[in-house]
Amino acid sequence: MSLKRIRLLIWKEFVQLRRDPLLLRLLLLMPVAQLIFFGYVVAADVRNLPTAVVDLDHSSVSRQLESSFSSSGYFVIKAHPAAEGDLQPLLDRGDIAVALVIPEGTQARIDRGETASIGIIVDGSDSKTASVGSSYAAQIVAAFNQERIAAQGITLSAPGIDARVRVVFNPTLRAVNTMIPGLIAAILMISMMAIMSQAVVRERERGTLEQMFVTPIGRGEYLIGKVTPYMIIAVAQMALVALIGRYWFRVPFNGQLAVVIVGLGLFMLTSVGLGLLVSLVSRTRQQAQQTVMFILIPTMVLSGFIFPIESMPAEVVPLTYLIPLRYALTVLRGAFVKGSGFEALAVPLIAMTVFSAVIFCAAIVATRKRLSE
Repeated sequence: MSLKRIRLLIWKEFVQLRRDPLLLRLLLLMPVAQLIFFGYVVAADVRNLPTAVVDLDHSSVSRQLESSFSSSGYFVIKAHPAAEGDLQPLLDRGDIAVALVIPEGTQARIDRGETASIGIIVDGSDSKTASVGSSYAAQIVAAFNQERIAAQGITLSAPGIDARVRVVFNPTLRAVNTMIPGLIAAILMISMMAIMSQAVVRERERGTLEQMFVTPIGRGEYLIGKVTPYMIIAVAQMALVALIGRYWFRVPFNGQLAVVIVGLGLFMLTSVGLGLLVSLVSRTRQQAQQTVMFILIPTMVLSGFIFPIESMPAEVVPLTYLIPLRYALTVLRGAFVKGSGFEALAVPLIAMTVFSAVIFCAAIVATRKRLSE
């Protein structure tokens, strides 16, 4: 073994890396980006849960109770519906995750020394958020009772507020019920980006791209022929994963099949477009793989797939609106768990339409331009 030859080989590898500035930048930026995203997101508690308060009592006790929720840091009061029946559209659209219902006569019952029951409704479409939200709400009500007892100088247990927690959409809080719909979108994105990112760059590396264009085939025909097989595979992949989730893991499906098909179709165009763009900017397959990893890691962290968006710092939350997977998760979890239709999911579907149109069109235009060079 010659140390000189090893030293020369090491030097050669560094020279090759220096000649590949995109790969070098990715290798340096990726760990920094991972550290920032994971450092901020993973260690954070679930906070700022969007909450609605239905105050039918309009008393000092109901106002104090609402104040206890809003000042805790775990709940943000977003709406004050006039009746409990108005909560359903807010829950369907995902505008709120928790609802506090204070019935009429709460103050009067407490003044008479009786126990007053209030309702806490939790959206179970995200099992982790629902579990944590239920626990926080119970703790706040218990602390509220203790403060009242202490203020009145009572040392023994005494009547107070009794919180009745009800989890809607996923009452058993089965994690798999919310994980499987998310996995369908995540698997689609990972597989499509990984495959499509190699599509053009592999032809360029092998030198077969030029050979392709000496044949009568047009550039548009080349793109359609290139993309179509992978789209067919993606559809088969999605159907297989959905069937396994539905019948093997027994995930309930309460929504409309058309909503799922439209949502996944839009998300598939986004994923294929991103893969094509990566293939376009990369000069080698190694570059393409690193770029895909660079995109996928923040996507998985910031989309709400692994960590609830409610647990993220306020400075990070605006970035989540730029992640297409966030909207795909909302559509799939809404359709599977909540049974939401097109009306309730209009906002995420429109967002996915914009993303898919912009990204896929940009990929087609840019790829055709690169092929024409």
